Amino acid sequence: MALSTKLMMRQGQSLVMTPQLLQAIKLLQFSNMELSAFVEEELERNPLLERTDEAPDPHALLADVEPMSDAQNGASLDFNDPGEADWSSDALAVDRGALEASLGTELGNAFDDDRTAPAAGFAEGAGLSATSWTGSSAGQGDGEGANLEAYAANPTNLKDHLEAQLMLATSDPAERMIGLMLIDCIDDAGYYVDNMAETAARLKTPIARVERVLSIIQGFDPSGVGARDLAECLAIQLREKDRFDPAMQALVANLGLLAKRDFAALRKICNVDEEDVADMLGEIRQLDPKPGRAFGGGSIQPLVPDVIVRAAPGGAWHVELNTEVLPRILVNNSYVARVTKSQSNDVDKTFMSTCLQTANWLTKSLEQRARTILKVSSEIVRQQDAFFRQGVEHLRPLNLKTIAEAIGMHESTVSRVTSNKYMATPRGLFELKYFFTASIASNNGGDAHSAESVRFRIRHMIEQESPTDILSDDAIVAKLKDVNIDIARRTVAKYRESLKIRSSVERRREKSHMY
Repeated sequence: MALSTKLMMRQGQSLVMTPQLLQAIKLLQFSNMELSAFVEEELERNPLLERTDEAPDPHALLADVEPMSDAQNGASLDFNDPGEADWSSDALAVDRGALEASLGTELGNAFDDDRTAPAAGFAEGAGLSATSWTGSSAGQGDGEGANLEAYAANPTNLKDHLEAQLMLATSDPAERMIGLMLIDCIDDAGYYVDNMAETAARLKTPIARVERVLSIIQGFDPSGVGARDLAECLAIQLREKDRFDPAMQALVANLGLLAKRDFAALRKICNVDEEDVADMLGEIRQLDPKPGRAFGGGSIQPLVPDVIVRAAPGGAWHVELNTEVLPRILVNNSYVARVTKSQSNDVDKTFMSTCLQTANWLTKSLEQRARTILKVSSEIVRQQDAFFRQGVEHLRPLNLKTIAEAIGMHESTVSRVTSNKYMATPRGLFELKYFFTASIASNNGGDAHSAESVRFRIRHMIEQESPTDILSDDAIVAKLKDVNIDIARRTVAKYRESLKIRSSVERRREKSHMY
């Protein structure tokens, strides 16, 4: 067969990630602090954007609807449904089907009129560009290289260090919630400074459970963190060194005498001689009375909620955006008109046109971001109504797909919204993603049970068992089936181990010695 060249026309579909689409994705997953920094950069870049002192009204973004009721528990939610944006995108160079499948319908619709979106990206130096996302300096018109400080890793602070360990120490969603609240109350020196009874009351959980989670945190690095006073801090470090014997316990319990340098009284209380007291004091001096100071305190930033949930009359919940974190920017149209009249050449006209397109795009992208956050948050509150009313043991099984189907969005969009976004509630401040818990099926076809509630039942069963009737994992499976919880033995064993509960053989041996 002879080889030849020819021209052929072929029709196809492809997904083109325009700078506008990249912006919509990035803005959605930004935390409020990252968004604030990004908006500040755009204000410096774009002469048509300006800051306004007036806080944006979140209700102006939304369409009023009647309070929505929860079909399962009869509770109502008093909020405004953000609805879907009525924007068109006829000239957008993307495959709409692929876009909706990968990024969600709402992002596919989150574009302004096609006449405002430049087909080939933004002009150099005019604002948003592809290099805004890649970090490349190739598109910068000033000839400067990339900002190396933007690539430097932020120093790990104490809070992040403890949260990372908490995620590894327990898979229990309720314990993670409790742990996050406790970590928020640990100061720069590493001490827990809040009232544990108040924390337990806010979460409506036994104080013994809060103390148990605090004991888990006290096993984290750095040694001594999470202590409530100096004596407890020293005791934690001594236990890890296996040096907390009765004499040392007596010494730590009488730090007041040590401060007074009353060594005679210490020798008598500890029942040791002078040489032993000197050795014990040497060990005390090797401990760190402020274990958190190694991480510094300057980089810790306060958590500001993106969404606020308040109890409303009639058993409803009022869900609203926090206006303090909504960007306060607008397009200065009067300046646009004035500059447009004075433009003398095509370069200036192109620059100002691109700046106007960028400014309009940014303001509408921010509006869509606010709509999406409120819509997802409102559905989370609806799904987890029992948690807000009755406490952490009543978390319902919930996943991204449930929320996505309920509000008509894609799972990937819900995932982006729930990362780095926080909700202030009557029970405390929580990241949105912590309201998602695994589910355990019911053996009679009824409602599923959350993994947390099953863990709570397992713990309660074991705590109530008698020394003569220790429950094996098989016995726990049978008891759970009696209350319509279908669970495998290996799952019970996994949950028991995550709760730091020993096997039935070890518990039988331990309780036989106790009694």
